[in-house]
Amino acid sequence: MAQWDPFREMEALRREIDRAFEEFGSPTESARSAFLPGRVARGYPLVNLHEDRDNFYMEAVAPGIDPNSLKLTVANNTLTIAGEKQGIQDGVKPEAVHREERAGGKFVRTIPLPAEVDDGKVSAEYRNGLLMVTIPKSEKAKPKQISVQVA
Repeated sequence: MAQWDPFREMEALRREIDRAFEEFGSPTESARSAFLPGRVARGYPLVNLHEDRDNFYMEAVAPGIDPNSLKLTVANNTLTIAGEKQGIQDGVKPEAVHREERAGGKFVRTIPLPAEVDDGKVSAEYRNGLLMVTIPKSEKAKPKQISVQVA
């Protein structure tokens, strides 16, 4: 029979509370930073990440972004996307705005990758509001076929 450990229980509760705060976002973070009102916990841009034998493929929905503002980095098996999305055009007086649902501003999104990658061969393309990144896996991360010798 396992012995009850109140300190272990308190540590588990602390981790759950920390995780809840991480998912909700910090109190200073606003919904405008995520560009999705009421969904601060979701990052911007929204991404899909999938893989095949040789590569990871990341697709990010990022309409209205100046491609020249995009900065992608890969380090320590983590992809970071940074950029800026234009809000309401300059010169529009605040009193003339009746609705502002498409917020703008700077963003940074960090996506951990599930295996080692070859960061020197990453390629990216931005077309029609979709950012597509191909991230080759390192040779160590690729599956190897092992032949079995029959005696």
